[in-house]
Amino acid sequence: MPLEIERKFLVKSQDYKLLAIPIMYSQGYLAILPDREVRVRKAGNRNFITIKIKINDTSRHEFEYPVPAEDADFMLQNLCVGPVVEKLRYRIPQRDLFWEVDEFTGANAGLVIAEIELPDSDYTFEKPGWVGEEVTGDDRYLNAALALNPYKNWQNEAK
Repeated sequence: MPLEIERKFLVKSQDYKLLAIPIMYSQGYLAILPDREVRVRKAGNRNFITIKIKINDTSRHEFEYPVPAEDADFMLQNLCVGPVVEKLRYRIPQRDLFWEVDEFTGANAGLVIAEIELPDSDYTFEKPGWVGEEVTGDDRYLNAALALNPYKNWQNEAK
């Protein structure tokens, strides 16, 4: 069964911008439940539908399938719960892994998150200097949560 093991961090400088060319992502959620979500995503010229099922703070089962652009457009425009999440994604290699830095736009502008997907939960990795505080266990930083409660609404909360 496909498994995603991922850690999330806030980003403390813009040095990541020198390391990759970003791709525009638009993603919306067809269903958001406490332990699972169904999302449609446009990533550049690729389109996917993804089902994620939470196991714990770092691990989820993930099933992802390509969909035609017309289907993805229709779902994003007509079927999503909450607004569509938009971001620029920078994919940065580090040895045998990749950092994915998401620079959010729209209602989540100002938020920049770095994620690293690991082969197992005990895997040791290096944090680049532009990677800051870990937010893996803070569900506010999940993309599905950002669709329901965008970063711009956090003004009265501690960020």
